[in-house]
Amino acid sequence: MRSPLKQFQRRLSNIPADAYLVTNDTDIRYLTGFPAADSWLLVLPGKAFYMTDGRYLLEAREGLQGVVVKIYKESMFRTVFELCRKQKASRLAFDDRYLSLAKFKGLKKEAPKGARLSACPRLIEGLRIIKNDQESSAIRCCLKLHHQALKYLKSVIKPGKTEREVLLVLERYVKTKGAGFSFDPIIASGRNSCFPHARVTDRKLRVNEPVLVDFGIDIGGYKSDLTRIFFLGKIPPSVTEAYHAVEEAQKRAIAAVRPGIAAADVDRAARDFLKSKKLDRYFVHSLGHGVGLDIHEAPGISSRSTVLLKPNMVFTVEPGVYLPERFGIRIEDMVLVTDRGCEVLSK
Repeated sequence: MRSPLKQFQRRLSNIPADAYLVTNDTDIRYLTGFPAADSWLLVLPGKAFYMTDGRYLLEAREGLQGVVVKIYKESMFRTVFELCRKQKASRLAFDDRYLSLAKFKGLKKEAPKGARLSACPRLIEGLRIIKNDQESSAIRCCLKLHHQALKYLKSVIKPGKTEREVLLVLERYVKTKGAGFSFDPIIASGRNSCFPHARVTDRKLRVNEPVLVDFGIDIGGYKSDLTRIFFLGKIPPSVTEAYHAVEEAQKRAIAAVRPGIAAADVDRAARDFLKSKKLDRYFVHSLGHGVGLDIHEAPGISSRSTVLLKPNMVFTVEPGVYLPERFGIRIEDMVLVTDRGCEVLSK
């Protein structure tokens, strides 16, 4: 299997540039397999240069293969163009989504006469959006631990516990397994669950109310993302009705997933069903998002998406309804697009 870096180098012939400057840490990690920090990667058709400072020099030299490590002492911008000059590269492209205005000004200031800078976004995203076997395996590994953690939580989530106490127990469990969180977990009980991105509080869990739990596992840089609803005591009819509506909306969306279908149509499958139940106005976010080295990456699964699904894309399917001052229900799973449909990676 060709490495991501070599795949990307082959793509450079399709853009009007001699070299490509990668400034996003996650993109650098994807291309090189090395967890970058405060460093840049200059990629040419036949070479690649990793630019860093003295803090990371030894680690980079030990951890990078097939990439030349260059230390910068005064200016990263100057080092970029020194390398470009030596490689006779006068046209430099970059993803402008990851280059601040201040850094762009720094590049422009150091650019020699005749150099050309051009924004060329989403080149690496076009590779990352399709997961290879190793990436899919890494995500499955995260999900395996994720399910173990959810099962463990069944004995933890009890009336009288606070949301924060549940979080601390979950955090201890995940860390003892040698993993971390993909993002700050959400433990939202009762009315707090009506906030899609609720913050953990000291509110005590009570009987006869739902507890929304949303977290992700990070192992070796790859991630998972699932949301589950726990119920304490007797489930009120209104909560049951909303739960079953969200559950059915998710089933319809997953059934729509297959190569060639528009991501917007998958979103519509869930949204239309909730509309038939007069709950669509409480579905206030997109249906899903890609997951990989970033917890939110391409493809976006929303009504505004222009993406056509392809085999080996991985993303979440997470319809939800949030009734103000009452409760919220969200069910989130992860799917892998296959040649004919999709595989639900999470149980």
